Amino acid sequence: MMASDLYAENSDVLAIFFDLDNTLIQTRKADARTCSKLVEVLQQEYGLPQDAAVESATTFLRAFRARPDDDTYGLDEWPAHLWRNSLPKNYRHIAKNISAEWINLRFKNLALTNDVIHLLETLREDYLLGLITNGPSRAQWQKIERLGLRKYFDCLLVSGDLPWEKPDQEIFLEACKKLNVEPRTCIMVGDKLETDIKGGKEAELGGTVWIPLQKDEESSDLPDFTIEKVTELPEVLPNSPKLKRTIAKVC
Repeated sequence: MMASDLYAENSDVLAIFFDLDNTLIQTRKADARTCSKLVEVLQQEYGLPQDAAVESATTFLRAFRARPDDDTYGLDEWPAHLWRNSLPKNYRHIAKNISAEWINLRFKNLALTNDVIHLLETLREDYLLGLITNGPSRAQWQKIERLGLRKYFDCLLVSGDLPWEKPDQEIFLEACKKLNVEPRTCIMVGDKLETDIKGGKEAELGGTVWIPLQKDEESSDLPDFTIEKVTELPEVLPNSPKLKRTIAKVC
């Protein structure tokens, strides 16, 4: 079944579910940009040699991506711990300061762009919106609160609070239940084939929209649509002129 055929049969889209990281916010790019800036800070303000600054930031980012939170530490204490383990021994006393700079600069880089804000505000006029994100509860809710995301969504689900995570169909069905909509009337938008797209299909949602993290990434679990960035989403929604033209050609 072609994507246009799918929407021709299920044109009553009521809800759109979004992934968070690397879909609505560019987490990997923002984190890399933040660490790049901290390399400069480590050199200019604390006197680390360039090689040591780069190695420290690279080691930190690798560890943080592998484990963004550890609930045996305070939420802001965990990155400080990772920085302490990443810095050369004679610079570990600055870990707390560098961690504070990491947190502040990171959330500036993670902030929703004006285009994405406009997208969400516009979509809310016609659709229910849900956020479905995998990850540790504290770390994901910190993003949601610090970035002011609550006001854009009718439903927010973080896998760390639940018995399931994407691609388990139950997390998608839970979102449908909270919004009182049928799965066939919902669309899932995300960057990961193995979680967002596979899970959306297994939950029998009305459609899936994939935003590849890398342009050369290939899809085995074929999404119904592929777009380059989330702001292109209106181009593949049922009421868009582009989609109507596609359906007309197929029919």
